[in-house]
Amino acid sequence: MNTIMRKSVLGIAGLAFAGGVIGGPVAAHAATPTIDAKPVAVVQADKPAVDTSKLIPHGTHGAQSHIDLDDEQTANVKAIIAATKKSNLNERAAVISIATSLQESKLHNLGHLGDANDHDSLGLFQQRPTSGWGTPEQITDPQYSTTAFLKGLKQVDGWQDMPLTDAAQTVQVSAYPDAYAQWEQQAADLVAQYWNS
Repeated sequence: MNTIMRKSVLGIAGLAFAGGVIGGPVAAHAATPTIDAKPVAVVQADKPAVDTSKLIPHGTHGAQSHIDLDDEQTANVKAIIAATKKSNLNERAAVISIATSLQESKLHNLGHLGDANDHDSLGLFQQRPTSGWGTPEQITDPQYSTTAFLKGLKQVDGWQDMPLTDAAQTVQVSAYPDAYAQWEQQAADLVAQYWNS
């Protein structure tokens, strides 16, 4: 009885297979309606979106400035973000860093500008070798200069809860302490755009 049942099951399976091979793809193709396929955006689920409420926790202060970025400036934004992550700091630290660089150099890694230089200021953050920020070669390295800026930021008690311009000014000691605030929105937009890329 066991043998008879097995032969029956195999026979039915064989018929199903033969029917599938003979009628399957052709029948399935004939029965499938034509669909107008359009491209679909692919969303990577493994990268969480940036919490934009943490980028500008106090809102922006004053009128906001904006500049269009070229490839060099965009590469410097990405370098600042990479250095921030490597320093184990969050997106807010990247916003402060980018806004500071926007004010200081418009995100250009500036070398010595001769008479146009502010003393011996160099790089993305216009740091000065004579003020102990590093050598000219170090200061003009985006990774190094960002890490140096972030090291200074970490030493500011409560920087996470300060308005951006206060945190940046405490590190930079600029002659124009309120100027950093104008870049907060663009810096936040850049962090939101590139943090997970």
